[in-house]
Amino acid sequence: MTEYFEIHDRDGPARRGELRLSESVRTPGLVDDYLVDAGSEWTAERDLPEGDESMLTVLPHRGLPGGTPDEVQEAFTVDYPDVDFPSAAVVSSDTAQEQGTDAYILSNAQELAGHAAAFVEAIIETRAAIPSDTALYLSGVATPGNVATLAYAGVDLFDTDKAVVKGTQGKYLTTDGEAFLEDLDELPCACPACQTPRSEFGREECAEHNEHVLRAALGTVRERIRAGRLRDYIEGQARHEQWLTATFRRLDQQYSYLEQRTPVLRRAEITAATDDTLRRVEIQRYAERVTNRYHCRFDKPLVLVPCSARKPYSESQSHGQFHDAIQYRAHLVSMTSPIGVVPQELELTYPAQHYDSVVTGNWTATEIEFVSDILAAYLESNEYPRAIAHLPGDYREIVERAGETAGVEFEYTVSDHPTTADSLANLASTLSEETTYMKRERQHNTLRAIADYQFGDGAGDDLFEDLAVESRYPKLRANSTDGEQLAMLVPEYGLLALTLAGGRRWVESDVPTKRVEIDAFVPHGSVLAPGVVDASEDIRVGDEVVIEGPKAFAVGRAEMSGPEMIDSTRGIASTVRHVEEK
Repeated sequence: MTEYFEIHDRDGPARRGELRLSESVRTPGLVDDYLVDAGSEWTAERDLPEGDESMLTVLPHRGLPGGTPDEVQEAFTVDYPDVDFPSAAVVSSDTAQEQGTDAYILSNAQELAGHAAAFVEAIIETRAAIPSDTALYLSGVATPGNVATLAYAGVDLFDTDKAVVKGTQGKYLTTDGEAFLEDLDELPCACPACQTPRSEFGREECAEHNEHVLRAALGTVRERIRAGRLRDYIEGQARHEQWLTATFRRLDQQYSYLEQRTPVLRRAEITAATDDTLRRVEIQRYAERVTNRYHCRFDKPLVLVPCSARKPYSESQSHGQFHDAIQYRAHLVSMTSPIGVVPQELELTYPAQHYDSVVTGNWTATEIEFVSDILAAYLESNEYPRAIAHLPGDYREIVERAGETAGVEFEYTVSDHPTTADSLANLASTLSEETTYMKRERQHNTLRAIADYQFGDGAGDDLFEDLAVESRYPKLRANSTDGEQLAMLVPEYGLLALTLAGGRRWVESDVPTKRVEIDAFVPHGSVLAPGVVDASEDIRVGDEVVIEGPKAFAVGRAEMSGPEMIDSTRGIASTVRHVEEK
């Protein structure tokens, strides 16, 4: 149980929080000035230190290098005592387990730096073994160039040891690499140390500079986590060192580790600047849900159209022109990288309206494969009487590959560009024999499709079997036919927020419910982690949840994953939107 570390924001495995000493330390951060080491028991038996709340005390320990045989590790494992002051235990990825401390120090961190596969494996194993609300400390590895990637992997605490040593060696560090001091004609930095004239700037000043830049780099990381934009930063910043690029790509291969820790919604925009964006959890999760949970309810032809720079698509000029040609006679699906395919009902749903991509007019081979695979899977899970591709020529290869895989033959309506008069006339003419669908059908299908995406396959029919819709798109309200409000669509991220009545329907339906079980109290505003008795394992940050205990029934939105709710002793587990006392 931790008393001195608390997490405030999460961005995948990265966390922004504080080490709650008498003087708070922001994390990810440096602990040089707040760390006291009680010593290694390899050289002598150590007395238990007195400790105090102004310092993080490393309890007497025995550090073991990587590759130490299991029997040796077991023979020399330290039995850490319970203490009532901020403390840290030294562990390896093989021996890590809950020790009741506030932080855990990875003993072989310096061996792992530079080796992507070993580093990722060690971090994941260690994180799985220690409580989620405790800090992970890697000593002697942090530089301005690597600290963002280390934090992205899930590391909270660092020191200046490596940066200072490199400075004494005459290595001038920046966030995009290092240079030998002798090779610099001028100092490309405005930190206090670099105010020294170049002719007087020596290794002592270089070490001071390195420390300043490391602290600034950690400030950038904290701000990126707070804004939900760390991954965007990593995709560009990590490329100056091959092992860092390999590290975040290796992490992408650990989908379950990242997915459990990645929110299902954000307001922050995804910057799609590289093919690595396609491997992001948010992109993969959206593709999986669209191809496995979503089912088109319109008995109309499919019309594929290109995406637009403006989001949501329906507010763009080009999509306004497509709408005028289609006139509710077909089902509109947008094609885009990095999202894949976006049915019109899900145009608001994160991340469909929360991305911006680099437009060159040419698809990369990776994009072609990714989008064509998603389109093929979408076509296989949805039956249309006709399939029309109203797309530019560079989309043709994607559509043909997907159509061949799914056994769907497309009609093509673009003669030169999708928004020219001739192309729009072709589209309108192709649909001239089709009948229109009504506003009521569009609204109902939109709410049910979002429910499928958000809660699971078939949820729209189970939760909204009897449905009456109020208000105008995008602020739709889902009511029962007797007038009781069940949910409302939140335009900012395109998901549903349930009322108490909607929560009860969820509980009573066959749709798997994400539940938070609490102690005997009535929550107001939020539920803190210590009050959680149990929680569904598949809860993710941002998920809609039902909160229930002996004294209350409530609905809200998760601020932690389900496993973290159970594991944590500090922090907000879930916000509470509506509550009823039993």
